[in-house]
Amino acid sequence: MSTDRLNSLSKEVKPESVMLCPLGMAVAPEQKLLCIFGTGDLGRSLGQRLLQSGYRVVYGSRRPHSCGPLPQGAQVMNHAAAAQLASLVFICIHREHYNFLETLAPELRGKVLVDVSNNPKKNLYPEANAEYLQRLIPESNVVKAFNTMSAWALQNGPSDANRQVYLCGNSAEAKQAVAETATKLGFAVLDRGSLSAARELEDFPLQLFPEWRLPLRIAFGLTAFFFIYLLIRDVIYTYVNEKKDISFRIMVSLANKVFPIVSLIMLSLCYLPGVIAAVVQLYRGTKYKRFPDWLDHWMLCRKQLGLLALGFAFLHVLYTLIIPIRYYVRFKISASTISKIKENRTTEFDNTAAWRTDSYYAVGILGFGLYVLLGISSLPSVSNALSWREFNFIQSKLGYLTLFFCTFHTYLYGWSKFLHPSYYKWYTPPGYMLCLVVPSVVLVLKLLLLLPCVDRSITRIRKGWERSEPDDDSKKTLLTQDCHI
Repeated sequence: MSTDRLNSLSKEVKPESVMLCPLGMAVAPEQKLLCIFGTGDLGRSLGQRLLQSGYRVVYGSRRPHSCGPLPQGAQVMNHAAAAQLASLVFICIHREHYNFLETLAPELRGKVLVDVSNNPKKNLYPEANAEYLQRLIPESNVVKAFNTMSAWALQNGPSDANRQVYLCGNSAEAKQAVAETATKLGFAVLDRGSLSAARELEDFPLQLFPEWRLPLRIAFGLTAFFFIYLLIRDVIYTYVNEKKDISFRIMVSLANKVFPIVSLIMLSLCYLPGVIAAVVQLYRGTKYKRFPDWLDHWMLCRKQLGLLALGFAFLHVLYTLIIPIRYYVRFKISASTISKIKENRTTEFDNTAAWRTDSYYAVGILGFGLYVLLGISSLPSVSNALSWREFNFIQSKLGYLTLFFCTFHTYLYGWSKFLHPSYYKWYTPPGYMLCLVVPSVVLVLKLLLLLPCVDRSITRIRKGWERSEPDDDSKKTLLTQDCHI
């Protein structure tokens, strides 16, 4: 449409026409321009996210005309020209290429430089990348941020990835500028202090399951121990004493014994530290003393222990479901049937055995259902929707109920086997008997802690009460007082 045409239309507007918005809002405010040095995967994903959030983006590149595909709507030019246009510059390049930035010191003077780099391994350089960048360009304000975010996380946004952006820097104004940008992108900002914390932030992406190391070691150790233990009792013992080769049972039968054993022990290990912590507080008479480091670390990895236990429980369920279709089981059933037909005999219905097996399966199903509920409630998307009381009810009350059902399920499996010497091969107890030790201890200790006088004492301690000094004869210990109430 031509300019004359627009002028003629504006003259036709009648005086009684009403403006739907104030005159000052007719022109939208200019979008803020941000600069990105680097056109790699992270730089492109970051630019795409900035453009989607309403920013204008200019890239600085060594080869502006051949830097590959960039997000639509972004500009690209050489580093010096790009740096002059923006007050905030994202440095999305590797540390070994930082030297050229020293030549851009005049253009970067007073700018906020966001260092997003990481190293391939720890302690590769004597100082953090962000500190090195600050030393190269001392007149700029370096902020370490976005280095814990992957290109995938930036591209997909906070709804599908980590919502937290860690940052650190020496300038409060510079950190505020970066924090506002991260917030506009939809991320939560965590300020870790001065630039001296940059090395800690750079080590974050190099960590490989730090919270899972102890649970994985426990799971591996228990699995290896019980696999070897049951291999000796079931396979090697049979071969030595009966000259039968049943090594084929290793793949399913032996594994289906190991998985539930490890699962039950690891589930009980989730609740054992809580019981120990209660005993420690009761013994000390206060909640204001730190737990031992080993107990503190144990309590922090209970979620990982529970999830691994749930994984072993799932394997047990899957292995159990394939039992009817196994060749060994089908052969054994058909051979037994043919033998009874030839001998013209039948087996009488055992009502006790029917009750035991049905109870065994029913309790196992209930325990596994509660198991799954615990796992679902531990997911961040679910736990965030629960109040603390709801979360505590599921993880604590229903958690102990789950442990009880799973333990009772194992007791029903063993039934009266412990009374028969034939089950103690080479004078060793069956595996299920060993796995009952820890959960039984946990449940018994929990029942003792639920006694009114003990529970009242722990509740008062956790509300802030402290036991009087031993030399104060005018006061008795809390536990003694409550047990006489």
